Amino acid sequence: MDKIREEIIRENYKIVCEKIEAAKLRSNVKGADVTLLAATKTVPAEEILFAINELGLPAVGENKVQELLSKYDALKDTVPLHLIGHLQTNKVKSIVGKVDMIQSVDSERLAREIGKRSLEAGITTKVLCEINIGREENKSGIMPECTGEFLGLLSEIGGIEVAGLMTMAPVCETKDEYKKYFEKTYAIYLDFFLNKGHNKIETVLSMGMSDSFEAAIEEGATMVRVGSSIFGARIYPEK
Repeated sequence: MDKIREEIIRENYKIVCEKIEAAKLRSNVKGADVTLLAATKTVPAEEILFAINELGLPAVGENKVQELLSKYDALKDTVPLHLIGHLQTNKVKSIVGKVDMIQSVDSERLAREIGKRSLEAGITTKVLCEINIGREENKSGIMPECTGEFLGLLSEIGGIEVAGLMTMAPVCETKDEYKKYFEKTYAIYLDFFLNKGHNKIETVLSMGMSDSFEAAIEEGATMVRVGSSIFGARIYPEK
C-alpha cells in the first residue's frame, strides 16, 4: 500500500473518531461506550491491517462469508471479527469458530444451525438479533413486535449467546429521519436487555453506518459499522 493511500485512510479514520466522540457528547445515553467496527467489504486485507496496527481499529465486520474467509488468515488473531451481512444456513459451518460474533440472526433455522455447529466445535457463538426496524420487504430481520418471542426462542438454543440487537435503518434524507428508527430500536434494546438486572454479559446495540452513525450514537448505539467513511467508496471487481 502506498503512502498516499495510508494518509487518506489515516485522515479519514481520525475524522470518524472525532465525529464519534462528538456524537457521544450529544447522545441521549450519557456515558455509553461506542465501538467502531470497520465494515470492510471489498477492502484489501493490507489496508485493514494498516487500520488495525497503525490506527488502533478495534473491530472488523465482513458482509459475505466467502470474502471473510479469503481474508481470514491475514486477520485472525488481530481484532474481533464479525459477520454483519445476511448469512445463509448452508454457510454457517464455514465460519463458526472463525468469527467472534454473528450480527444478522433473524430466523430460528439459522439460529439452530449456528448452535449446532458451535456445540460440535465445543464453543459458544455470540449472536445479535437483527430487527427490521423499517419493515422493509427487501431487507432481512424480524419485525419489531416479534422481538420478545424470538429472543425467548434463542435463549433456549445451546451453543449461542444472545449479546444484543442489530438493525439497518432505511435510507433516509435527514439525520432526524434516521434518529426516529434508531430511537425505536433503542427502546426495544432497553426493554429486553438494559432493564434486565440478571444480564451478566456486555450487551451490544449495533446500528448506524457511514451515512448515519452519528445519529445512531445519539440514540444509544454501542457499536457502529463504518466502511466508506474510512476506506472510501467500495471498488467492486469487474465480473
